[in-house]
Amino acid sequence: MRTKVLGYQWYWSYQNSGRDISSEYFSYMLSAHSARDDSYRLLDTTEFLPLPVDVPMRILVSSADVLHSWTVPALGVKIDACPGRLNEVIVRGSRRGTFYGQCSEICGRNHRFMPIEVKVLPWHIWEHQSA
Repeated sequence: MRTKVLGYQWYWSYQNSGRDISSEYFSYMLSAHSARDDSYRLLDTTEFLPLPVDVPMRILVSSADVLHSWTVPALGVKIDACPGRLNEVIVRGSRRGTFYGQCSEICGRNHRFMPIEVKVLPWHIWEHQSA
């Protein structure tokens, strides 16, 4: 299974592909007026990246404009997104949960508004989320 992550100023694009699955969506920071009571300010996103638990996922990372860094500390991932270059990392979520990260490259004045939300889910739920 493979996911392509593309950094834009100031949001992320995710493209899942694999066995009979192909989808693309955009992930923006959740705005203050659409935030829920249980949401984390500046960390929750409009769309999350679903990952299956205990399954290695190949993540390809690039950028459409300037340098970005796709960073999720709890998963041990920090990979640079460079325009014109495709970087690769293998991620394996060992436990279920929601994990947060942010762009850790100074890609412009609003780079702090590029949060990352990853949900590690059981396989049967992941198949429905990524379709």
